[in-house]
Amino acid sequence: MAGDLLVTNVRPQGGASMDLLVKSGRIAGFGSGMTSPGTETVDGGNAILLPGLVEAHTHLDKTLLGMPWYRNEVGPRLIDKIDNERRQKSILGIDPARQSARQVVQSSAFGSTHIRAHVDVDTESKLAGVEGVLKTREAYRDLVDMDLVAFPQSGMLVRPGTLELMEEALKLGVENVGGIDPSSIDRDPKGHLDAVFGLADRYGRGVDVHLHEPGELGAFSLELMIERTKALGMQGKVVASHAFCLGMADEAYVDRLIDGLREAGIHIMTTAPGSRPVPPLKKLRAAGVTVCAGSDGIRDTWGPYGDGDMLERAMFVGMRFNLRRDDEVELALDVCTQGGAKVMGLTDYGLEVGAKADFVLVAGESVAEAVVNRAPRRLVVKAGKVVARDGKSMRTAP
Repeated sequence: MAGDLLVTNVRPQGGASMDLLVKSGRIAGFGSGMTSPGTETVDGGNAILLPGLVEAHTHLDKTLLGMPWYRNEVGPRLIDKIDNERRQKSILGIDPARQSARQVVQSSAFGSTHIRAHVDVDTESKLAGVEGVLKTREAYRDLVDMDLVAFPQSGMLVRPGTLELMEEALKLGVENVGGIDPSSIDRDPKGHLDAVFGLADRYGRGVDVHLHEPGELGAFSLELMIERTKALGMQGKVVASHAFCLGMADEAYVDRLIDGLREAGIHIMTTAPGSRPVPPLKKLRAAGVTVCAGSDGIRDTWGPYGDGDMLERAMFVGMRFNLRRDDEVELALDVCTQGGAKVMGLTDYGLEVGAKADFVLVAGESVAEAVVNRAPRRLVVKAGKVVARDGKSMRTAP
């Protein structure tokens, strides 16, 4: 039956070896010496069983995977990168459907079963990115579940017509309203966030704002997000991505912001960058704030790095936050699994009976070793169907 599978000799989260039975795309049970006549059986080879990895922040519509090498000579400012990318889309012939499909296939082979994609909406490319990624979502739904964020990267109020395009993106089926640096891009924090939260409230969608603004400037924008989230009853539906301001030196101020985030149920996304201040992971978690992670841009006009491996991202989280003990490395992986699942509102995620059968097998004596070594994924399963073996996807990228 479709979605039926018996995987023998696996170690959930690095624990004792057992068998895993999947029925109709969901985890039906764990045990020893399990049999299921007529069901496809796979020997797990004593590999570690992990829930599907969650890519909680990336830009599928503009990766350059599979395209000729792009020589990057872009200026250092954020606006330099934004303006250059907008120009290069047409010059380089970036097809959002083709490029997003390439990244999805690659990410799936690494074990990602869920992806949140921020897709550009602006007055030049209009909705081409959204339409292309929606095609990929439908064509590759057997590999990953995706939710999308309509992302006004070039600004919204400073580019008249963008707000109307954002609304059209929601009508096409985009799940979240994006925003970016309310004070420094649109130079109108109140107007920008009123527009973002207004759309989200009107259409019943989530919010995910790129907040690169540093120090007190970013903190002010975050305070405005907290106010609006609480006023509109949107607890649990709002994400502050990057949130570099939470890495500011004024710890008392950061503590007050964290209290506000907890009260408002606002989640934090980090890529664990090496070149910017980062939100204090352990302090956020201790306060009850959900933290997730993502690859951000993968080989694009902003930079040449990244491949979509969320085990590698867990390693970056561990390195950036000085997580050295095995239990701390497990925390880094939790950010890239359970953290992302909570942010995306996945209610049937995990390794429990009844959960959707989205999981990955990876070699290693322990979870920490699996994160550090990042061996090719022995098996990736989506809804009970094997979608990748030994690091290779069962689907071919365009």
